[in-house]
Amino acid sequence: MGLKVAIQMDPVEGINSQTDTTFLMALNAQERGHEIWTYQPDNLALEDRRLTARARKLTVRDIVGDHHGQGDLERIDLGEIDVVLMRQDPPFDLAYITATHLLEHVHPTTLVVNDPAEVRNAPEKLFVTHFKGLQPPTLITRDIEAIVDFRERFPDMILKPLYGGGGSGVARLKPGDSNLEAMLELHFAIGREPVICQAFLPDVAAGDKRILLVDGAPVGAINRVPAEGHTRSNLRVGGRAEAVELTKRDREICSIIGPELKKRGLVFVGIDVIGDYLTEINVTSPTGARQLKRFTGVDATALMWDAIEGRLAAAK
Repeated sequence: MGLKVAIQMDPVEGINSQTDTTFLMALNAQERGHEIWTYQPDNLALEDRRLTARARKLTVRDIVGDHHGQGDLERIDLGEIDVVLMRQDPPFDLAYITATHLLEHVHPTTLVVNDPAEVRNAPEKLFVTHFKGLQPPTLITRDIEAIVDFRERFPDMILKPLYGGGGSGVARLKPGDSNLEAMLELHFAIGREPVICQAFLPDVAAGDKRILLVDGAPVGAINRVPAEGHTRSNLRVGGRAEAVELTKRDREICSIIGPELKKRGLVFVGIDVIGDYLTEINVTSPTGARQLKRFTGVDATALMWDAIEGRLAAAK
C-alpha cells in the first residue's frame, strides 16, 4: 500500500545518514512506495481542531554527503496523512509535551508512532520504575537529605537529569568524591525537576546494551561500549557500537515489559540494559537500528513498517 507519511524530526540536513535511525525509517518507507514529508515541531499549527504543518516533500538516498532532497515548503493537513512518525530528539520539555497534545488531535485517525499520549505518559527514566525488580537501586528526588542518605548507602553512584537524553548531564560520583553538592546546585539552577541517583554498575565497562523492540517484541541488540576512561556509553558522546547477542536475562526483561509496550501503542522502542538491570525505556526517538542492521542484517525499521502497515490494514 502506498501511504502518506510525515516525519516530525530534527533538520534532515544535519543528520548522519550512516548512523541515523530516522533516516533508515525514511529509506524503508520510500522503498515501499510511500510518500514522505518532513517537518519540525515548530511548524505545527492548530486552528479550529485542524492540525497542519509547514512541511517539505522528502526523498532520501543512501549516499554519504548527498543523502536527501527536499521540495518547497507547503502546508499539509496532518488529518489527511496516513502515518506521522514522532522522531525529534529530546529534551523532554514542555515543547515536547505540547507536541504530543497537538498530535492527539489527529491520532488514531492518522496513526502516530509512537502514540503521542503514551509518549507523554512514559518519560524514559520514569516509565521504567513501574516494573518491579528490573532496575538497579535508584532514587528520584529533589530532596537533598534523601540524596545524601542514598549516597551513604551507595557511595559509588551515577547522577543524571530526569529529562535529559543522549547521555547529556550524566556523571559518576566515586566514593570520596566531594562534588555532589556543587553538581546538585548546577542541576537545580537549571530547572525545578528532580534528579536521578543510581547505584553505579561496574558491568557498564563491558557495555550498555541497546535492545530494540517492535510491537513489544525484541528484534535485536547492539552493545555500546564507553571510551576508555569514560562512564557514558552513548554513541553520540563517544561510545563504540559492537555486535552482541540477547541473553536469557535480556529476553526475560523484554517478556515483562513487552505486553505493556504493545498495549500502549509504543510500536518502536529501545531499552537500555547494563548487566542484569534495565536502566531506561526509550520511547521518544530510540536509535541503534543502523548499527543493528550492519552487525546482524536485521532491519528493525522494516519490521516497524510491517507492524504499521498491518495495523492500518486491520483498521480498514
